[in-house]
Amino acid sequence: MKKITLLTSALTFALASVGASAKISSQEAAKLGGELTPMGAVKAANADGSIPAWNGGITTPPAGYTPGMHHPDPFSGDKILYTVTNANKEQYKDLLTPGVSKMLATYPDTYKLDVYQTRRTASYPKYVYDATKANATTAELVQDGNGIKGAAIGVPFPVPANGLEVIWNHILRYRGVSAIRNGGQAVPTADGDYTYIGFDESIMLDYSKPDATAKELEESNILFRFKQKITEPARLAGTALLVHETMDQIKQPRQAWTYNAGQRRVRRAPNVAYDAPGSAADGLRTTDDFDMYNGAPDRYTWKLKGKKEILIPYNSYKLHSDSLQYDDIIKPGHIATDVVRWEKHRVWEVEAELKDGISHVYKKRVFYIDEDSWQVSIADMYDNRDELYRVAVAYGINYYEIPTHWSTLEVYYDLNSRRYIAIGLDNQEDMYDFQTEQQERMYTPAALRREGK
Repeated sequence: MKKITLLTSALTFALASVGASAKISSQEAAKLGGELTPMGAVKAANADGSIPAWNGGITTPPAGYTPGMHHPDPFSGDKILYTVTNANKEQYKDLLTPGVSKMLATYPDTYKLDVYQTRRTASYPKYVYDATKANATTAELVQDGNGIKGAAIGVPFPVPANGLEVIWNHILRYRGVSAIRNGGQAVPTADGDYTYIGFDESIMLDYSKPDATAKELEESNILFRFKQKITEPARLAGTALLVHETMDQIKQPRQAWTYNAGQRRVRRAPNVAYDAPGSAADGLRTTDDFDMYNGAPDRYTWKLKGKKEILIPYNSYKLHSDSLQYDDIIKPGHIATDVVRWEKHRVWEVEAELKDGISHVYKKRVFYIDEDSWQVSIADMYDNRDELYRVAVAYGINYYEIPTHWSTLEVYYDLNSRRYIAIGLDNQEDMYDFQTEQQERMYTPAALRREGK
């Protein structure tokens, strides 16, 4: 696979290996909005033009769209350029992650990649671009990379020097100021049978507020507040989770509480982190798998490998459509492949290696992060035998009303059990509400108790 050379000095290689953080110069920051996009991606097309130049992304929604609708596909007329299968994957091996290649081999008769024209649609509000440029010369990693300072609103490290900076960009990528999400997940058996598990979720992103300042964030030490309640099936309904995510996780680790509907009690939940099992996940994902990666990065050594051109899901409007039923998506072994759009994009490759003497079910994780949005698009996870264990895939779209690029569905494939968990199923639910004003009092243990009941 052809790599784009990004690390050009011995010092930079050292930074990338050990996770140190260095501010960039004002001259380097000036490239943002010039040869780089305002978010730090290469603005120009690739050598053969198969990845076009970024021209601002989607700035105007399709005709007829109004907030509250499922987002219509602006590229419904695009035709498939080619299809990658297990039979012809050798021809495209440089464009495939090891995990995607393994998926093709595991399901040779049903798993495929329909590849379309690349469209660089990611876009954000101007105040996010302005904040990102300001962060570029002030943001720093603290506590050996387990926290940040000197940043607010935009990604902290648009010109990253190491893997930790890239993963913090993913964690802090802009997803609006608040959101209410109605949807759910499915954990099908190997035969494809499943029970839909419904969730009501809300998130308030302190870090992304238009008036947020680095000083205030450092004082409060809160990045975002997240709340989740299970609504169905009846045996799980009412169980709820509250999380306060911290900016400096050594100064104050993540705070979490759970409400148990049977006991009608709120309890502190210090184990909602790392490789603790995810909510109602049947053991198929870890807590820090959620959102492709979240939480304190202290159990791993992070290494920036560089950039690559690979195939990732993108502009997944067909998969997002409210014309689909969940049975149209959930299939044995993997989700339906004929509703998934793949495109060639440049990604950052970051490798996380488990530190000696530290416990986690994943010995190594390799993340492939879209350069335009800082969204982890694919993650390959390895077990303690150094064998591929799980493959996570995020299917992103541009949410026109913000705008922002965010996943519409995330799927975590377990290669050993040949099962998976699909999170974010919302085709038959109300669309995300990014407009509802939220307040801190909605994210307290007392509020969790009231909502659980």
